[in-house]
Amino acid sequence: MNPTCDLSSFLPESAGGSVDPLLTDREASAELNCGLSTFRRWVAQGLVPKPLKLGGTSRWPRSEILAVIEAAKTRRDGSSA
Repeated sequence: MNPTCDLSSFLPESAGGSVDPLLTDREASAELNCGLSTFRRWVAQGLVPKPLKLGGTSRWPRSEILAVIEAAKTRRDGSSA
């Protein structure tokens, strides 16, 4: 491996060397089991975090998409009590 291309030094120590995969809008909408237009609407409404912009692309860390699911579960569990 070329040491000049090693980005592990930029990872927080808590990451333990694991990398949070970046998802496209299609991949993120599939994680949320919704259509692409619904996903984009949720982003515009602030229900899903805004994407990271890398060059001309938009990407969502998978952890943030999973956090949306966990937040929905928390709201569901809290409202049924």
